[in-house]
Amino acid sequence: MYALPFFVALSIGTLAFRDGAGVFGALLIGVASGALTLAAGRVAVAFSRSLALRVAIATVFAAPAAIAGYHVVFALSQIGVPSSAWRHVFACLGAACISGTASGRLTVFAKTRPSESAGVLENTARPVLPAATHE
Repeated sequence: MYALPFFVALSIGTLAFRDGAGVFGALLIGVASGALTLAAGRVAVAFSRSLALRVAIATVFAAPAAIAGYHVVFALSQIGVPSSAWRHVFACLGAACISGTASGRLTVFAKTRPSESAGVLENTARPVLPAATHE
């Protein structure tokens, strides 16, 4: 979940340093941009009513985590796994687990809407003449 904000912070901090912000200014700008990216993602998922938008935001946050997870698991599997094919298999499984964890941690803040909770609607239609339904 933190891979995208880290990438944004590193990129913007490097850009600020290159443009003359200095070490302290680049660090401050980088940290602020990473925190803003994380906060914006969490707020967007929490207040979004569209399931498709929530899935898209979670995918944007989970994709860099999957790439980072793949490379970490692949590098660590070189210690004990001699087969190249099995290292790639373990790396793919690690990437899937890490991206699932990232998207799960991001969608924890999403509120369940009444229409999404087990298909039950709270505002069901009521009859116009309630006395007529008793007969």
